[in-house]
Amino acid sequence: MTRTAAREIAVHFAFELGFTNQTAEELLAEALNRKTFEQIGEEEPLYAEFPNEKQREYISKLVKGVYEHSPELDEYISKYAIGWKYSRLNRVAIAIMRVAMYEILYMQDIPNAAAINEAVEMTKHYEEPEVVSFVNGILGSFVRNECPPEPVGLKPAAERPQDEA
Repeated sequence: MTRTAAREIAVHFAFELGFTNQTAEELLAEALNRKTFEQIGEEEPLYAEFPNEKQREYISKLVKGVYEHSPELDEYISKYAIGWKYSRLNRVAIAIMRVAMYEILYMQDIPNAAAINEAVEMTKHYEEPEVVSFVNGILGSFVRNECPPEPVGLKPAAERPQDEA
């Protein structure tokens, strides 16, 4: 399973959280297991392969992070959805933007441009071109206005050899 597929599964779970009273932990316990993947995988190719431990950790981190930070993430979405009421926004687009914004704000190992690109590509899979442009615009404005520029060509300190740090 690719990181892209794991991210898409996290978006599915983040979307589902909007329609349930379950906590992220409860939803993950119910959905992120072999039995559920075997059942869903028969009809949905995305679930055909059960994620390995690293991928499960990534999915869990995204889903729990979106759950814990959804008021903050929704505030950013509302701020940059100029001329739109949050209640009128597309729920799939909201789930995709929440995951991308969480990655941008809290997962420093994922470049901002990669998070935006993945969100835009995923939106293309589910929504009309207008929604794709909308998501791209909101995420682009969010990064330009809320995030410091990323250094070009520098690895995070944790990835650099000792003598470069």
